[in-house]
Amino acid sequence: MRFLIFKIGFLPVTVMDVVDIAIMSLIIYRLFNFLRGSRAAQMALGLVIIMFLSVLAPFLQLRGISWIFENLRNVWLVAFVILFQPEIRRLLIYVGKNQLVRYFVQVSDTRVIDEVVKATLELRDRGYGALIVVGRETGLKQWLETGVRLQAEVSTPLLLSIFNPRSPLHDGAIIIQNDIIEAAKCILPLNDDIKSESEYGTRHRAAIGLSEESDAMVIVVSEETGRISLALEGKLNYDLSEEELKKMLQEGSRYGKVPVVSAA
Repeated sequence: MRFLIFKIGFLPVTVMDVVDIAIMSLIIYRLFNFLRGSRAAQMALGLVIIMFLSVLAPFLQLRGISWIFENLRNVWLVAFVILFQPEIRRLLIYVGKNQLVRYFVQVSDTRVIDEVVKATLELRDRGYGALIVVGRETGLKQWLETGVRLQAEVSTPLLLSIFNPRSPLHDGAIIIQNDIIEAAKCILPLNDDIKSESEYGTRHRAAIGLSEESDAMVIVVSEETGRISLALEGKLNYDLSEEELKKMLQEGSRYGKVPVVSAA
């Protein structure tokens, strides 16, 4: 049953109309934030202009342009999927990682977690230092903007390549969000409360600093000691084993309570 709230002239406005407008506004707002600042935003703007011209051309009796748009109409959907394939993939991942979806459906992040853990161990064995941010709910845009945008699939070879000391991107942190490496060489906020500078260096301070300002999980591979740590909620879980690291990442990816191994 549609409950009438008021009328605008002859047009009735019901409760469901208000709900419909609110949901559509939220979807448009989320899409705007999701696409803002990316190449997809420019393509979307171009698509809107083309759609506007397709509506305007028949009205102005531009027969040639109308004929072109009429013949292109059948391939627009295919062109849309091809042009926005990376963004559609990221959007589906973003929806899948939503808390409400996760409440009803068990979503697995095992592939990405396995790649990160494997790369972390390999970095340790090679004596490379690393700083890997795994985003959760809190937005990390202000730190993403300090680095170099990548938007690449998470893989062990790529992580090893980034943190190779000869790589121009090795200095700084990489940020992983929605199972994608969003950026590398990012600058993180430093924590100044760590007492032992000899044991905890700049990477550890940066990891704790970001974990205090967001809910991200930050992995540190120490170049000096070869130890693996994970910062979360302002605390540093130090000298983790492979099993401990993997367990914390799995628990954290589900937005659950992450077990603390050791705190500094």
